[in-house]
Amino acid sequence: MDLERQKSAPICEALEQFQRRRVVPFDVPGHKRGRGNPELAQLLGQRCVGLDVNSMKPLDNLCNPVSVIREAEELTAEAFGAAHAFFMVGGTTSSVQSMVLSVCKAGEKIILPRNVHKSVINALILCGGIPVYVNPAIHPQIGVALGMELTAVEAAVRKNPDAVAVLANNPTYYGICSDLRAITELAHAHGMKMLVDEAHGTHLYFGDGLPVSAMSVGADMAAVSMHKSGGSLTQSSLLLIGKTMDMGHVRKIINLTQTTSASYLLLSSLDLSRRNLALRGRESFAKVVRMAEYARSEINGIGGYYAYGRELIDGVNVCDFDVTKLSVFTQGIGLTGIEIYDLLRDEYDIQIEFGDIGNILAYISIGDRIQDIERLVGALEDVKRLYAKEGSSLYFGDFIQPEVVYSPQKPFYAEKESLPIRRTAGRVTGEFVMCYPPGIPILAPGERVTDEIIEHILFAREKGCSLQGAADPRVDYLQVIKE
Repeated sequence: MDLERQKSAPICEALEQFQRRRVVPFDVPGHKRGRGNPELAQLLGQRCVGLDVNSMKPLDNLCNPVSVIREAEELTAEAFGAAHAFFMVGGTTSSVQSMVLSVCKAGEKIILPRNVHKSVINALILCGGIPVYVNPAIHPQIGVALGMELTAVEAAVRKNPDAVAVLANNPTYYGICSDLRAITELAHAHGMKMLVDEAHGTHLYFGDGLPVSAMSVGADMAAVSMHKSGGSLTQSSLLLIGKTMDMGHVRKIINLTQTTSASYLLLSSLDLSRRNLALRGRESFAKVVRMAEYARSEINGIGGYYAYGRELIDGVNVCDFDVTKLSVFTQGIGLTGIEIYDLLRDEYDIQIEFGDIGNILAYISIGDRIQDIERLVGALEDVKRLYAKEGSSLYFGDFIQPEVVYSPQKPFYAEKESLPIRRTAGRVTGEFVMCYPPGIPILAPGERVTDEIIEHILFAREKGCSLQGAADPRVDYLQVIKE
């Protein structure tokens, strides 16, 4: 990587040059640099609304970049070790969907773990692809899904030699990594593309001693959420491709769904964040690792909590662990993760990333400080002292592997009926049900409802999880396929 070249930020430099010209706007957006909406300008600041401009020749166009956006994408590809990088302004959801749609057509199979983000299954609804699930093992203590076991992936590949791709999470929301290098080599040996959802792995490209990144092991495509650990604005993302992919084809797939009015606030944040990571990423993420490991040690010292880390590595179901993920099992103090999530926010003014039935996740990033870590540790200690209780009545486990009856496209569009959820056991669902975050479906279209799944959903709702995906926001009713 040419560090001297990486000091450039082409989009930002073009925006600054444009602002100096004091151009009179007779184009969109209609707020005209904030003058038409003074309350917006007051909230966001004049500098911000002044940069909210439309695509034009000096600023390039994201749909077909030929100048500053193209140069920024090329710099990003160099920084991440990719053949090309696409700037995405529809979140990593858009990146993941473009990745799947680029390789999978109607009736074609794709091998993937069931604990994927909803964006993967939504992509299969759009294209008519057929998922072949490699069900991950569930950790017996913390109840979370583990990685893709290599032998299980190999069995799926041999049973489905006509599959077009394998997709893996790297890492999972909880920090768990599969043997990405071996799975990539396996996929390529059988003529399949390797796709990687790296929504939580931006830092893997710039950190020492962290799990391998998708591009470093030769994956064909990776969806990278720059706004999570990379420091760009919310909703900005990257789609990275290797040399095996046709850049023009991927651009056409992206343009099927991506906006023609890309936000220059998002684009410039990607440009600046790439520069920041290229120049200072290794130093920054070394600090993140130290803070996360310190927090892990302090939380485990409280007792009752279990902040897990590299000790989970077994070489089979967990081949590496991302230590920047501060994932904590909470049921040892008799509370669910979502209960502690709510207590931290409501009583201690601490907003963590998410809480589910068994765990919380505090996202440690380049913007954190050691005093913030101390405050979190102190609050968790206080929560245990004030709120801990006997936990025998807690529902155990955060992930259930449902029976897949149909591929997701057919049931999503099929005629459905809405039934009280307790009357749906045995039926096939036509909609999603998930806790968000993390956005991993408890049920996806085409899967069979069971009593265990119903109890899981109702327990999650009772404890305060935000349920999404169903037509009924409270999920008192569930849409199932008409028989």
